Amino acid sequence: MLSLDGKGRVVVPARHRDVLLAICQGHMIIAKNPDGCLSLFPLPVWESFEAELLKLPVSTDAWRRVYIGSATEVDIDSGSRVLIPPELRAWACLEGQVKFMGVGSNFELWDSARYDAREVAAIAAGQPEQVRNLVVR
Repeated sequence: MLSLDGKGRVVVPARHRDVLLAICQGHMIIAKNPDGCLSLFPLPVWESFEAELLKLPVSTDAWRRVYIGSATEVDIDSGSRVLIPPELRAWACLEGQVKFMGVGSNFELWDSARYDAREVAAIAAGQPEQVRNLVVR
C-alpha cells in the first residue's frame, strides 16, 4: 500500500516504474475513471484510447468529456513520483493510503478504503459466469 505525500504525489512502484520509463519515458496521462478511481495511461496507450473515443458517435459525448476533459499530462519525476492534480485527487477521494495497480495496458489509482469496499461488494455479488469460466480450478 502507498501513501500520497504532502504535495499530492505518489511513488510509482518499482515493478511498474521501470517499464513506464522504458516505453514512454515516464510520460503519462491521468484521467477520471467512472468507477471512482483515476486511470493512468502510458502516453502511447492514451493516444490510442483517445483516438477510439473520438470515433464514437455524438451520443457518447458525455463519456468523451469524462475522459478527455479530465485528462492531464503527468511525468514520473526523479524521485519515482507522479504528482496527482488537486482536482483529480479530490474527485477520486484520494487521501492518505492509496492503491496503485496495473489493469492491463493502463493503471488505476484508488483510495484504499474505497477500493476495499468495492472489492468486498464485488466478491459478495459473486463472479459473473464469464469470469468463473476463466478461473482455473
